[in-house]
Amino acid sequence: MATSEQAVSSSFMEPFKDILVNYLMPEKCYDEFFLNFNFLHVKMPQILKLLAAKSAEGLSFQSVMLELLAITGTMTYSIAKRFPFSAWGEALFLMLQTVTIGFLIQHYKGSTSKGLAFLVIYFGLVAVLTSPLTPMSVVTIMQASNMPAIVFGRLIQAGTNYRNGHTGQLSAISVFLLFAGSLARIFTTLQETGDSLMILSYIISSCCNFLIAAQILYYWNVRPAVKKKAE
Repeated sequence: MATSEQAVSSSFMEPFKDILVNYLMPEKCYDEFFLNFNFLHVKMPQILKLLAAKSAEGLSFQSVMLELLAITGTMTYSIAKRFPFSAWGEALFLMLQTVTIGFLIQHYKGSTSKGLAFLVIYFGLVAVLTSPLTPMSVVTIMQASNMPAIVFGRLIQAGTNYRNGHTGQLSAISVFLLFAGSLARIFTTLQETGDSLMILSYIISSCCNFLIAAQILYYWNVRPAVKKKAE
């Protein structure tokens, strides 16, 4: 029997189901993402695309960093507030996948050492932020910073797409899943926590994810130009 949270998500996502199932994913994957809230693999298509292309062309590291700031703020705020894991668990998985993408961007730019340093510094900061050493006021400020971080991060990526005239190695599947997932989370967060700060963050996140999704569609048939090797 479906939980009330699943019923809310199922009802809200029903208009999008045909499009997602017919064009982007099997129905089993749809059920995992939007009924069971298994977000573990949301960004895996992006990671696999980078690994297959051995390139991170078109992806902005600055955008990834700002997105990581927003995800980390949500995660640490939820832990500090003792919200149920179901209300923020996907933030943990998104964080791990976003960190991986950040490392791959540096790695494929030829800066593997910088990528490793990025991993060490980031996980060190997370350990401090989730410890009793960090005051609640700092965690709250981080959560409040989600909104500008999300907006600026998406605008940087949108600007990169516009300048390049294509979306490079951005994964359409990951972009559309993030957009649909953030829409669903507006309503599930309202049901589970009623926290206005988190709800507003998901609303803004949905709007920004829509911008990138729209660019994916606009540049659908445009591919990065192949660079000629110097003779």
